[in-house]
Parts: sequence; C-alpha cells; structure tokens
Amino acid sequence: MDRTLGLGARAMAAALIASGALVALPHPAHAATVTISALQGSTRISPYNGTSVTTTGIVTAIRSTGSSRGFWIQSASGDGNAATSDAVFVYRGSTTPSTTVGNSVTVTGTVAEYYPGSANGSQSLTEISGATWTTNSTGNTLPSATTISNATVPATYTRTNSGGSINSFTLAPTTYALDYYESLEGMRVAVGSAPVVGASNEYAELWVNVKPTQVTSARGGSLYSSYSSQNSGRVQIGTLLSSTFPTATVGDTLSGATGPLDYIAYGGYTLQATTLGTVTSGGLAKETTATQSTSQLSVATYNVENLDPTDAASKFTALASGIVGNLKSPDIVALEEVQDNNGATDDGTVSATTTLSTLISAITAAGGPTYSYTQINPTNDTDGGETGGNIRQVFLYNPARVGFTARGTATATTANSVTTSGGLAQLTYNPGRIAPSNSAWSASRKPLAAEFTFGGEKFFLIANHFVSKGEDYSLHSQYQDPARASETQRTSQAAQVNSFTDSILAAQSTANVIVLGDLNDYQFSTTVSTLEGGVLTDLVDTLPASQQYTYVYDGNSQVLDHTLVSSAITSYDYDIVHINSEFPDQTSDHDPQVVRITP
Repeated sequence: MDRTLGLGARAMAAALIASGALVALPHPAHAATVTISALQGSTRISPYNGTSVTTTGIVTAIRSTGSSRGFWIQSASGDGNAATSDAVFVYRGSTTPSTTVGNSVTVTGTVAEYYPGSANGSQSLTEISGATWTTNSTGNTLPSATTISNATVPATYTRTNSGGSINSFTLAPTTYALDYYESLEGMRVAVGSAPVVGASNEYAELWVNVKPTQVTSARGGSLYSSYSSQNSGRVQIGTLLSSTFPTATVGDTLSGATGPLDYIAYGGYTLQATTLGTVTSGGLAKETTATQSTSQLSVATYNVENLDPTDAASKFTALASGIVGNLKSPDIVALEEVQDNNGATDDGTVSATTTLSTLISAITAAGGPTYSYTQINPTNDTDGGETGGNIRQVFLYNPARVGFTARGTATATTANSVTTSGGLAQLTYNPGRIAPSNSAWSASRKPLAAEFTFGGEKFFLIANHFVSKGEDYSLHSQYQDPARASETQRTSQAAQVNSFTDSILAAQSTANVIVLGDLNDYQFSTTVSTLEGGVLTDLVDTLPASQQYTYVYDGNSQVLDHTLVSSAITSYDYDIVHINSEFPDQTSDHDPQVVRITP
C-alpha cells in the first residue's frame, strides 16, 4: 500500500514551479490579519481558502522528516467556540522549519486546503503554505491538550448527505464524531488511557478506542458489524518522535499519548505524538484450533499475502508454523495470494512451482505432512494484485488423507463446468476455473474449483479471492455515506460463483460444496448474500458475534474471509484462528480459518 498517496499534487506543483510552467505568485502586500480560529472557520473548508493571511500562535510541534514537513501553531487562549479549531499546520514541503516548540510566532502565508489521498475521497487538511514568520518570544507554555475521551467523543460517527460532501456543513462537535475531530484539527490533544484496537505497524502507527463500550470483540477489538457501526471512538496514534515506537497488540492499553491532531490519507484523524506515554500489555496470545479426529475432514483457507520466493525465509517458516501448529495441519488448505516464482518482477513468469515447493518443504520441516497441490497458472498480468506477481488460489492437500484425481487439462482461460457420472455431480475439469472470460473477473482472480474425496464421499471446493475494496471511499471520507464502488464487481463475482454452485447442486442435490477464501467483503454485505443465494450458509454467522472477524483495518475488527457450505454439510466445527490480525508480528494481514467436517 502506497503510504505517500496524496503528496503527488504538492510534488507536481513544485516541479511545475521549478520548470517555469507554473508561477508562484507573491503574497499580497497587505495580508489579512486574522486569528487562527477565524482562519479555520466553523466548516471543514477555511473561509480564507486561497487567501494570504497573517496570524499568530505558539509552536506546539514540528515535523522534521519526510516530504510533508512543517509545524503546528495554536492560539494561547482560543475563541471559546467548540466548532472552530484553535490551531493550524504550517506546511514547509521537504524543508525542515527553523523554529522551536514554545516559540510565539507571527506567520504570513496562503491558506490552502490539502486533500491527502484524494482518490479515496478524503477530507481536507487546512494549512498555511508558502509561509514566512517572525518570532515574537520563546519558551512559552504550550496550550493545554484537549483530552479525547468517552465523555467527549459522540457515539454517532458522522452525518450523512446522500453520498455527497459534508464539507459545507457547520461543524456539530457534540453530535458527530467526525465533526468533533475536525473541530480539533491541528490542536494539542491527549489520550488518557485507552485500549489498543489496532496493533502497531511498520509505519509507526497504532489504533486506540477511547469509548470502552465500543470494545466488543472477544479479544479486545472493536467490531465492524454493520455499515452503521463505525466505532466513533477509534483514533490513530502516530509519532513525531525519533525514539522507538512502542510495540502494541490488540487488548493492550496505551496511556499518556499527547500531540497535535493531524489528518492523513490512511487512517484519517491521527494524534501525532510528541509524548507517547506507556503501553501496558493485555497478554493476548495467538490462538490454536482443536485437532480434528481421524474421521473428520479439515479444510482451511488462508490469505498468505503475496507469498513468493523473494520473501524472507522467516515468512515461509512462520506460515508453516501457523499451518502446522495453529491450524493443526488441515487436510486441505485453500491459499490466496500465492505469487509466481519471482514475485513482482514483471518478466512474463507465471509458474509458482518454486513458491509452492518452498512452502511445502517448510511445512514438512515444521512437522507437518508433505502436501501435494493443485492450481492453474494465470495469464500474465491479468488477475490484478501486484504487477508481475500473478497471484492465484492454490489447494494444498494431504494425499495421505484425501483423494484427488486430475481430470482434463484446463488452462487459465478454460471455463469449468459440471457433468454427472454414475448419478453424481462431477467437474469437467479437475481443477478448473469458473467463467474466466466473464467480465466479472476483469483484472481479478478467477475462482478455482476442485473435487476431492474423503471417507468415501466427494467434496467440491471453490477457492476465491474477490476483487479488493481499493476503489471504495474510507469511513472518514468527506462523502457520506462513503461510496463502495468496488462492491458492484464483487456482487457480480458472487453471482457467478453462486451460479456454478447451483449447477453442482442441480446435478446432485446432496453434493458437499465448500466455497471459501478472501471475499474482500463483510458478512452483512450484498456480495455475501448474493453468494449464499439460498443454497449456501456462511459459517461466520454461526459464531458468536464477538468472534466474527478475520482482519483489522483502521482499528475495526471485521470479516473479509469466509467459508460457506451447502446444506448437505450438517455436522462441523468451525473456527477463525486469530494469529495475525491483532498482532504486530504478522505473517499475513489476514487470519486463517478452518472447518472440521464429519461426513
């Protein structure tokens, strides 16, 4: 994921100025003198947008690294209006600002509205660009930080505007959480003591939720269980410090973080810590599922996050440890995001033999079985994902436990179908892809259907990896409700897989069908209900609500991965095995899951 998305506009403007194609106009000789609160105004867009102004404040924090350097200034007293922020960011591009925290400065520059990650419908960040300043005094006491807490953050996340922008509305900080955060934009804020609901990551970020009633998962996270359950108390914590960022797991507690409230592309409103406080461990451990009995068929699904031989050996070792130790060596494992033999090198390679043999060897070394596998190489660069990576679904299977007989020779563009043999349903190709030329699968992974036998019964498995949610607007978008553009394609994909399932059940109403994988959509989505289509049951729905999540994004614990079964499968144990999404040491960003079926 590109963490610099949204900086392009600034970089482009700078390049055009340097080339002479764009002229940087000087500030008017008589810039308007305004307070910071007046500059910010009571809506998301400054009433002085595009205007040269002069304002005064105390430097509260400095960002001295990266391409968005600058400093925050805040009024010593503010205007007493809860809807207007008393602080603003002074943008300096790649130049480290020559000022010091505690200085009182008078700044002259142009007010601008910056939209980080604009492709995701982001809100704007009001800032002063092209600034000059003078220092009035040094060593000033910083304005007191506003504590963000259960008492101050509204339970309602945002107003709606029929999908339109909410920029023009007067902020209602006691009614809507997004308005509350916007009213504090740039100001010093603090988190007294809050549960961690999103583990620390490689970008020195973590998530807390300051509203304890929104910590609803069985293991200390905040569940995203409907489109209206956005969990308004979620706040991202970043850092302006050079010291090591704390390692935090979901269920830990962060106390004492203080810093200006920023707005960034990924995550939205973010406390950029000048003081990080302390993390207290909640003791969360990675889960291990039960061992299946010899009479049970165990089937798992696991997104292995762009696995290829260029990954460190430790990733293969960790995946193997998870499959053997935490999943208890399932009989069949549907893998998503298996890349070709040289990963993102875009040279036409599509074979994944090295990727798979390396993983299988690691599993064997970890004490697991020697898996066999079946898969179909995609056509180069047609299935989405990382360019050159050629991700695909793969079935690992334990030949000592399950039977597999290849049938036909299907290629990436061969459409599988269903026939009958001896009165039972049978795939024309084993394995084969589902409707690969259908527009539903444009630039996306095609489902892989395969037929296995266990205990004298036949099982039809369909491994999926639906198109990602990358086109969707974020929850903190200026457009509310945020558009979910990618859902249209996923719903079409779900209809294709449901139709193929129907063809199996039309040939044999008692067929054992398992549809599984990374659907990139929620258990309450149109995508999943279309896939179920009256013939499949999503096993996520059979779990207690507090256990329904496979992925944590922006501090929300949510379901993206699913296992669905036909009505013939009635006796089973199902488990989402939380070994990744809640932890900073992730092998993948998804949690695997396993179903143990008694035929």
